[in-house]
Amino acid sequence: MAGSFTPTWMVEAIYHLTPVELEAHGIKAILTDLDNTLIAWNNPDGTEQLHQWLQLMDQAGIPVIIVSNNSDDRVERVAKPLDLLFVGRALKPLTKGLKMAIKKLDLTTNEVVMVGDQLLTDVWAANNMGMRSILVQPLIETDQWNTKINRFLEKGVKKKMLKKNPDLKWRKNLDK
Repeated sequence: MAGSFTPTWMVEAIYHLTPVELEAHGIKAILTDLDNTLIAWNNPDGTEQLHQWLQLMDQAGIPVIIVSNNSDDRVERVAKPLDLLFVGRALKPLTKGLKMAIKKLDLTTNEVVMVGDQLLTDVWAANNMGMRSILVQPLIETDQWNTKINRFLEKGVKKKMLKKNPDLKWRKNLDK
């Protein structure tokens, strides 16, 4: 069971990912969760760090697409000013939203990576889809009420997953 929730990598923050690193792993696009992955859930405008990182990805020709379980309106509020494609109501851990995102990008599962802060939605969805995933630490320690439930359930799953994968540790990047 823990295998269903095992990410390919564990990176401290999405902002640590670089175009060179992604390209070295054959990754041409990033599918990303929204809240506490790309932005703090309570800061829809994002930070300067977010804007710089998105500019870096854009300059490298690596599209970033938001795949979120939030409503279209909520996701669009963030995506539109950032000029990002998005899929709202993704229904993660089901694969519907990931399939829609990959179709928008016209890529294969081998060419994308799913980045998120939750094992029970983001990583599980990626594993269900047969794609690589990156678990990141939440940007802030607080969550919306509905995410608090997932965090509680995730604690035991995460503990078992890490016990079965002792080499899986938090890193600054994909290779170190």
